[in-house]
Amino acid sequence: MTRIKCCGMTRIEDALLAAHLGVDAIGLVFTARSKRRVSLAQAREIVDALPPFVTTVALFMDDDAGLVQEVLDEVRPALLQFHGSERDPWCMQFDRPFLKAIAMGEGAAALPRLRDYPHAAGLLLDGHGFGEAGGSGKAFDWSLPPADLTQPLILAGGLDPVNVGAAVLRVRPWAVDVASGIESAPGIKDPARMAAFVRAVREADAG
Repeated sequence: MTRIKCCGMTRIEDALLAAHLGVDAIGLVFTARSKRRVSLAQAREIVDALPPFVTTVALFMDDDAGLVQEVLDEVRPALLQFHGSERDPWCMQFDRPFLKAIAMGEGAAALPRLRDYPHAAGLLLDGHGFGEAGGSGKAFDWSLPPADLTQPLILAGGLDPVNVGAAVLRVRPWAVDVASGIESAPGIKDPARMAAFVRAVREADAG
């Protein structure tokens, strides 16, 4: 079964809806470069409101190690996610499982970077270009991911309720990650779109 992560949560009600729809993980963005950035206080409120068995993921992009540690201490996310030029040893220093986002917007030129993070718990393939922020809503060529990668792949970039089913059938990723595709505005989730997204993934799994 394909796992689902809804990223860029900024409101308790959106996170709770995701949980009740059966979403496996929610993403909280802490990098200043994002329109979906949350404060430590916002993040704590969301995490404290969640029911059991929903994984919390804290997202950063070339941020100071001090910020990452502060989020770990104050918010206690289960996973870290790094979207910038962070290297594998840097990501490992926090002694917490991490996902590494790989910018696939450059096409085949991005493929060597898939081998650069052997300690990542999973690789998140996003549609933005190298050095650009994620959450852009850009898709990439789904035929690019090689079949011999041993790490779980999380597919992101331009996914929405209309195309996610085809993406799941084409790539067969471990998980899909969505932000802008289920929003009415940055950080504000649309309940109908979120429900349709989850439904489309489940239908693809059953197909």
